[in-house]
Amino acid sequence: MSRLRITEIFHSLQGESRTVGLPTVFVRLTGCPLRCGYCDTAYAFKGGEWRELDDILAQVADYGAHHVTVTGGEPLAQKDCLVLLQQLCDAGYEVSLETSGALDVSDVDPRVVKVMDLKTPASGERQKNLYRNLDYLDAKDQLKFVICDRGDYDWAKAQIAEHALAGRCELLLSPSHGQQDPRQLAEWILADKLPVRFQLQLHKYLWNDAPGH
Repeated sequence: MSRLRITEIFHSLQGESRTVGLPTVFVRLTGCPLRCGYCDTAYAFKGGEWRELDDILAQVADYGAHHVTVTGGEPLAQKDCLVLLQQLCDAGYEVSLETSGALDVSDVDPRVVKVMDLKTPASGERQKNLYRNLDYLDAKDQLKFVICDRGDYDWAKAQIAEHALAGRCELLLSPSHGQQDPRQLAEWILADKLPVRFQLQLHKYLWNDAPGH
């Protein structure tokens, strides 16, 4: 029987990405091989509870939401995450996967919306980026850059050009909460006519990023 180590399952509003503001069930898996400087879910690095997939799916169904996000930690660090994603899609949910971009996404169910990071220099984990993952992104997917400073912004802009990312998938630029001034980032994007979506993390303003939201 497939099982996963789970930190929490909760119902909230999606705080970022294309479905921001929509009621969503979040399935947060335990464990992550990265240690990004701006990480806001360090509580998911360890601990958690082993749960069978049928049990996870039953709790998700209890919330009655249409959207489900599988997140972490780094969910793909657990191999049975791929089975969970497939079963959620089979059950008729709109499923998204939040992943660091450091682990292979080639086997993710094609029905899943991949919300994948490219780690910026200030994250401290740029060397973990698995650039071949870019080949597995399509129009429904989203690529996120968390911007901590002007250097991160310039780096992100260079990556968009170098890898011809505009038009491949939706590009998201987010200011790192408490590090990068959101208005300044918005002004940089407008000045450069960068083909990206600027986003703030809604949950940080509603619930101050408390666990379970």
